[in-house]
Amino acid sequence: MASPVPTPLPEPFLRFIELFNAGHYWESHEVLEQPWRANRSDFYQGLIIYASAFVHAQRGNPRGVRLQLLKVQQKLPPYSPYYLGIDVDALLADASRILRMLDEDPSLSGPALRERLPYPRLVPEPRLVRGSEPELNWRGRIL
Repeated sequence: MASPVPTPLPEPFLRFIELFNAGHYWESHEVLEQPWRANRSDFYQGLIIYASAFVHAQRGNPRGVRLQLLKVQQKLPPYSPYYLGIDVDALLADASRILRMLDEDPSLSGPALRERLPYPRLVPEPRLVRGSEPELNWRGRIL
């Protein structure tokens, strides 16, 4: 995947974004699993949890979506406003919007959840790369 971000972002992170944006949430989750386990990146763990919320959405499971997004709201705020080119504030706002949607319509589940849930995209932006992110040192090896 060609990245619009000039700072070389870690390949697993770029692959995660590519798969996430294609709606392959389970696969995107799996891509970051090994780098997260190797380096204990809480940011990666937050993204893994975020992706898993949409796995639950694809399965029509509102309870799973809710539980995962609540975890995201606990895990990702320290990376606000942005991190590794991702607008974390926008991601958290999307999570809040989806949680409100679930609160407003408790009957939303199954096919209706799959069809009505907004599936966000993650787009790394050059201006949002801090340059000090420890994950930038990941190049397929354990740090």
